[in-house]
Amino acid sequence: MENNNPNDSSRPDRKLIERDRRTRMKALCSELHALLPHHKPREPTTLPEQLQEAAKYIKKLQTDLERMKQKKDSLMGVERWKNTTTSGRSNEPKSPEIQIHEMGSSLVIGLTTDTNSSRFIFNHTIRILHEEGAEIASASFSVVDDTVFHTIHLTIGDESAPDYEAASRISERLNKFVDAAADA
Repeated sequence: MENNNPNDSSRPDRKLIERDRRTRMKALCSELHALLPHHKPREPTTLPEQLQEAAKYIKKLQTDLERMKQKKDSLMGVERWKNTTTSGRSNEPKSPEIQIHEMGSSLVIGLTTDTNSSRFIFNHTIRILHEEGAEIASASFSVVDDTVFHTIHLTIGDESAPDYEAASRISERLNKFVDAAADA
C-alpha cells in the first residue's frame, strides 16, 4: 500500500535538519566554553553550566572595561560631561585645567584644553615659562575627541640648588592665566 501522506516523506528531512542544528549548536557552545579562562577540558560540564559560565565571564569583562575606562579618564584628568549632544560631544567647550607637580629642580605641567583654544593657551604657557627663566626639557600633547592633553617637563635652577621661588612664581602665574582663560 502506497502512503500518500506528505508528512511521512518530509519527516526524515526534518530529523536531519534538527540533528544538524543540534550538532552545530553543540560545536558553537564548545567553542565558546573553550574561550573561557581556566577551562579544563577533562572536567565535564552541562551545556547550561557552560552558557552560565560564559555569561558571568562576559559580565565581568564589561565591568572590568568600564572600571578601566574610568581609571584612564581619571588619570588623564578628563571629566565626563553630563549634558551631551546626540553625537556624544559636549555642548560647551571644556575649560582649561592645569596641574603642576614639583620634583626638586623639575616641574611637570599637565595642561588640558579644548581643541579650539589649545594653541593659544599652550603658546602663552610657554611664554610665561620662558619669562620665568625655566628650561623646557620636553613638551608633548595628545588629542582625545575634542580635548588636548599637554605635558611639559621643565627645569628650574639646578639639581644642587632648586629655585623654589621660581616654582612658586611659575605656579602662581600659570594658575592665574588658566583661571582667566577659563572665565573668558
